[in-house]
Amino acid sequence: MRIGIPKEIKDNENRVGMTPAGVSELVSHGHEVYVQHNAGENSGFADDMYVKAGASILPGIEETYQSADMIIKVKEPIEPEYPLVKPGQLVFTYFHFACDRTLTEAMVKSGGVCLAYETVQLADGSLPLLVPMSEVAGRLGMINGAYYLQKTKGGCGKLVCGVPGVKPVKVLVLGGGIVGQAAARVAAGLGATVVIADISLPKLRELSLTMPANVCTLYSNRHNIEHELPDTDVVIGSVLVPGDKAPHLITRDMLGLMQPGSVLVDVAIDQGGCFETSHPTTHSDPVYMFDGMLHYAVANIPGAVPNTSTSALTNATLKYAIALADKGWRRACKEDPALALGLNIVGGKVTYKAVADVFGMAYEPLSL
Repeated sequence: MRIGIPKEIKDNENRVGMTPAGVSELVSHGHEVYVQHNAGENSGFADDMYVKAGASILPGIEETYQSADMIIKVKEPIEPEYPLVKPGQLVFTYFHFACDRTLTEAMVKSGGVCLAYETVQLADGSLPLLVPMSEVAGRLGMINGAYYLQKTKGGCGKLVCGVPGVKPVKVLVLGGGIVGQAAARVAAGLGATVVIADISLPKLRELSLTMPANVCTLYSNRHNIEHELPDTDVVIGSVLVPGDKAPHLITRDMLGLMQPGSVLVDVAIDQGGCFETSHPTTHSDPVYMFDGMLHYAVANIPGAVPNTSTSALTNATLKYAIALADKGWRRACKEDPALALGLNIVGGKVTYKAVADVFGMAYEPLSL
């Protein structure tokens, strides 16, 4: 199979779809890999590293899409890329369709095969291609939350860990999944008082046994969240409904319960955000003030640490990429139900029900 790895063009998206080590594995399976010039530069992977791995370097994004049967990316195609997706071409990347009608309609129109990292789901409910970036986003989300507490950055002017005689800040983490756990551990390590909320009692029991002593658990509902907000300094939003829009757990009126200069970090912004007052931001303009609360809602948080992120992502995606390339997407998905759940749009049809439901579009189950 001919595989294309284009350079990401989303604002400050410095990751690349695959490391040279991953490319080497694909080449060893007999596949042709085409990498756009400087695609890996910002992740620390120069063109000559890909050449040594067996790839061919192409000058531009158009040539990369045109040459490939399968595109391996990091983020969803953005508007300049829409016309580059060919009918029948497999695009393997994060899509997060449920929060972007324009993207969904464009990919339906393209006739391409859209296999989304974020909805590949194992029998136990885990999301193996979302996990590595969730681990990065949770850790970095909390680090950024602590950073923006500084008065010079727009926050309330508190130090996360406090000092002797001055209390540490309180961090509320909404969601006890991979992102939430990563954020809570970093917050705890920084010395904060941490509350992690979830609706799963088995999950809360597990967290109560495995989290550091300065982390406590809370059943998540509106009453309990409202009770926590008045003395909370940082809120980490990390709720995920696979393939669907995130619920708004903090509404605009609830912001009035918080102290001015508190920081809200919406890691769920890729799926529409779990704060009513969130809208996507970028690494070049990451925060905004709303009703006295500083919002951080960068839609590609792991792009800030691309070397780590690209390596972690390739570790997770490579075996699936090899299966798709070796067998073709139909056979690979027929043999692997987890991979089949990644199929969101195929040949002009929406094949993932949650996406169809969000936009009131026709849903067509895929027969493999």
